[in-house]
Order: sequence, then C-alpha cells, then structure tokens
Amino acid sequence: MPNVSRLLLAALIGAVLATAQSAASQPAAPTTTLTMSSWVSPQHHLTANVLQGWANEVEKATSGRVKFQMLPKHPSAPPGTFDAVRDGLVDLSYVTASYTPARHILPLMAELPGSGATALANSIAYSRIHWKYFQKIGEYKGVKLLGVFTHGPGQMFTRRPVSGIADVQGLKIRTGGGIAEQVAKALGASAFVKPAPESYELLSSGVADGVFFPLESIISFKLDTVLEQATLFPGGMYSSAFGFFMNEDKWNKLPRPDQEAIEKISGEHIARLAGASWDEADRKGMEALKKSGVKIVNANPELAAEVKKRSAPIIENWIKQASAKGVDAGRILSEFREELKKVAAEK
Repeated sequence: MPNVSRLLLAALIGAVLATAQSAASQPAAPTTTLTMSSWVSPQHHLTANVLQGWANEVEKATSGRVKFQMLPKHPSAPPGTFDAVRDGLVDLSYVTASYTPARHILPLMAELPGSGATALANSIAYSRIHWKYFQKIGEYKGVKLLGVFTHGPGQMFTRRPVSGIADVQGLKIRTGGGIAEQVAKALGASAFVKPAPESYELLSSGVADGVFFPLESIISFKLDTVLEQATLFPGGMYSSAFGFFMNEDKWNKLPRPDQEAIEKISGEHIARLAGASWDEADRKGMEALKKSGVKIVNANPELAAEVKKRSAPIIENWIKQASAKGVDAGRILSEFREELKKVAAEK
C-alpha cells in the first residue's frame, strides 16, 4: 500500500505541475490599442475630460484589454472628422453635427432654440430621444456611434455693443453652422461658418464682428481680449449636437465581452459625462468673463422676443426636413421638450 500511495501522490503532483505549466504557457489576453484624436486643444475639456476621461474608463472596464492612444495631431479639418473615423485615419473621435448639416439632419433637433438651460439636461434628453427614434434612421451609418451630447446654451459675443435687433443687422458673425448659422441669418447678421479654433484670429483681425458660442469658449479660445460684449439669452439661442463614435471595423474586431463592457459606459453615460463637463466649463467661462472687463448684458425682453419670432420658421423647417426622413418630427420634438422637463426635475 505505501508504494501505491507514493505512486498516487507522485501522479497527483505531476498532474498539478502539468496544469500549472500549461496555464503559464497560455498567452496573456491580447491588448488592443486604438487611436483617438481631438480637433480642439489638449487643454479643452472635450479632449481632457470627455475623450480622455472616457478612454480611461474603457481601459478600466476591459481590465486593460482595450486602450486608446491620443494622436499628436487631428488627421483632418474638424468638419471632416466623421469621414476620418469612418475611413480609419483615427479610430475614435467626435464632431458636432453642425459641421455636416446636410448629412446629419435629425441631430439638429437638439440645436433648436428652446432647448435645455444646461448642457447636462439637453444632452440627457437628446440622448434618450436619439436612441429611441433617430439611431435606426442611420445618419451615423459607417461608424459605430457610442453617444450623443450637446454643449451648453449658445450665446452672442460681439466686438461692439448690441441692445436691439437693429444692432445685429449686417454683423459678420462666425458660427459653427447648423441651427446657429440659421439663427444668425434670421436675425439679419452676415453669418459664415468656420471651425471653432479659428475664432480668436477671426475676431482679432476684424474678419468677424462676433461669434455664437457657449460660455466655455471664453477660456477655450481665449476670446476675452477680443470682445466688448456678451449678450445672454435665457436657455441660449441655439445649441450644438455632437456625435461620439468609433471606426466600425475596429469595433467589430473587438471580442464580444469587451464590446459589452464598452457599451455599458456608452449611450446615456457619455451624455452625462460630456454634459456635466460642459456645464463646468461654462461655469468657469462665466467667471473668466466677469473678470475680463467684457460687458455682460442679459438680452432685453424685446430682443429675446424678436429672436424667438424670427427663429420660429427654423423650427418649422427642421420639422419638415426631419419628417422627410420618415419620423414624426413634430411629435418627437414635443417629446424632447417634455423629456427636458423630466431631466431638469430629476434629483
């Protein structure tokens, strides 16, 4: 019996050692490193907090199996970001639908006057509507859309005083396109579209008399030294809707468990991350504005009413264009506004 016991023990030890050796020889779970890039500065909250912050969350959620590396330079002009991601020049980025209004009609709903008073409320409500109604229409076909969000209320910043609608007539106003451009034109301004990072040069050189932006732009684009007045409207005159997306081929090559982990921190999670980040950036922008000496004026009731009246056809035009996509645009817009109220009431 002792010999049998020793033989059994030796066999057991051998089996354990063999199992350990086999485990040690198994390759570690592969790590996928993807590229990402941003068309605003590394210090801008969209780059540092939203893009990089989300990438850090992905790395943690996948136990390090999926990582992102920031490219030193964005591979395209900002309006070409969708194509750059689709074509594989970069794996992950974001862009405002305002830059591609012919391609992205449905997202312009979240840009219409009368949207949320904060980026967080607007982003969450828009995200819920997008995934419920818009995603299936396919305006983001060609990329893996991960989330949508908006910036904070869009305001008017000028190099000269503005007190009424007559003061806006003929002003050369830089916008990001989309609804902002339409509102500027409706007010009688000479509106043109240029990427946000060019705004300081446009103002300082006199090419632009003003810009339409959320408050964060004061810091992000160093505009306090080239402005005379900020005219603020309750809830803003417009917003800008963003898509946050990934190269589809790279997404499809990720293992299903990693896709599932990423999807858990996408959708409304991205809307909340970006919205909260933008509201904080707007808060800091207001602080900088107050310290800068730029005159801060709340739009008088007459000007606010004129903006609302002149913007009404823009809303009707969006309903018409969106309806042509096969959605009940009027009803969806009403639901979006109800969702804004619900989000604002959430604790």
